[in-house]
Amino acid sequence: MKDNLLSRITVDPNICHGKPCVRGLRYPVELLLELMSSNMSTTQILADYPDLEADDLRAACAYGARLTHLNRVEPLAA
Repeated sequence: MKDNLLSRITVDPNICHGKPCVRGLRYPVELLLELMSSNMSTTQILADYPDLEADDLRAACAYGARLTHLNRVEPLAA
């Protein structure tokens, strides 16, 4: 299931400067993660962005989780 979700994430240098996006649309993964972390519900996000599907939000989470598998992570500046 996770690989199926991750297939929704695309990287195209001509879309959003090559940032990972959902299904080739101009919705960067980082935007979706920020919306979810700001306590917006899935229902609210989908209402505000009708091109998105619930699986797109799950894909963004799966992609973010995959990024944490890096060997080394630098601390974030405040």
